Amino acid sequence: MADFNSLVQKAFYLGIGLASYANEKARIALTELEEQAQKVANKMVARGEITAEEARKYVDELVQQAQKKTEGSSQSPCDKEPRLIEIITEEEETAQTSKSNNIDELRNQVDFLQEELRRLKHK
Repeated sequence: MADFNSLVQKAFYLGIGLASYANEKARIALTELEEQAQKVANKMVARGEITAEEARKYVDELVQQAQKKTEGSSQSPCDKEPRLIEIITEEEETAQTSKSNNIDELRNQVDFLQEELRRLKHK
C-alpha cells in the first residue's frame, strides 16, 4: 500500500512539475515573441513605413493573439479533468502483469469494504 501511495505521490508531483515547466516555457516563448515583434516594429518605424503608435498597436495585437492561442490550447475540455499518469520503469514493466492482478484484488477489497461500511451505517 505504501508503494501505491508513493507512486500516486510521484505521479502527482510529476504532473505539477510538467504544468510548471510548460507554463515557464510558454512565458519565455511569449516574451521572445514580444521582443521580436518589437524589433520588427522598430525597423518599420525607422524606415517610415508605420508610425510609433501603429507599431505599439501591432506589437500589442501580436502578443494578445499569442496569449489567446496559448490560453485556448490549455483550456481544452480534456484538461479540465485530471488525467491518469502511469510511471513504469524497465524493472516494473516485467512485473506489470502481476501488479495488474494485485490492483484488481485491491479494487475488490475496496469494493467489499465500501459495501461493509454502507451496511454498518444502515444498522
